[in-house]
Amino acid sequence: MTSSVFSRWTRLLAAATLASSLLSGCGYNDFQTKDEATKASWGEVVNQYQRRADLIPNLVNTVKGYASHERETLEAVTRARAAATSFQITPEVLNNPEAFKKFQAVQGELSGALSRLMVVSEKYPELKADTSFRDLQSQLEGTENRITVARQRYIASVQDYNVTVRKFPTNLTAMMFGYEARPSFTVENEKAISTAPTVNFGK
Repeated sequence: MTSSVFSRWTRLLAAATLASSLLSGCGYNDFQTKDEATKASWGEVVNQYQRRADLIPNLVNTVKGYASHERETLEAVTRARAAATSFQITPEVLNNPEAFKKFQAVQGELSGALSRLMVVSEKYPELKADTSFRDLQSQLEGTENRITVARQRYIASVQDYNVTVRKFPTNLTAMMFGYEARPSFTVENEKAISTAPTVNFGK
């Protein structure tokens, strides 16, 4: 290898090292890590909401077997589930406050409808004694708890990401590459949704 070729490779290596150092120092690599972390935690939120949605048809059918005349409540749950599952969860939701607000709204409506269904169910001792219903209520309660945990993790990851977007000097990198603060679950929404419906009829 000639001295000129060696010198050129040395310069290229030095330039690559400098570029890597600059990207790391300006927080670019942090954004990649935290962006993936928020996406992963969001994915878990979506998975748990889907798990809840998957339980609802069997739950509604079981209640209908004992309380078919509670049509309004049963239909409200079915409608709320349809609205929640039809909302398309795309990556843009993480960066769009209005879309995120809509996601919160449809999930909140489903939580409210489920709570009303559980209140109605208390009037039917035969339903409360049904093995299938008791199994479903247990699964629903566990899923609601997992939703709460997943939401809390997402809130924490978004907070970490948003601090990086706003603080100096990484805010300069955020402006340069178009990273923006992401919406999170609101306090009001937390009160409405993070409390699992009362589904324990054994007390």
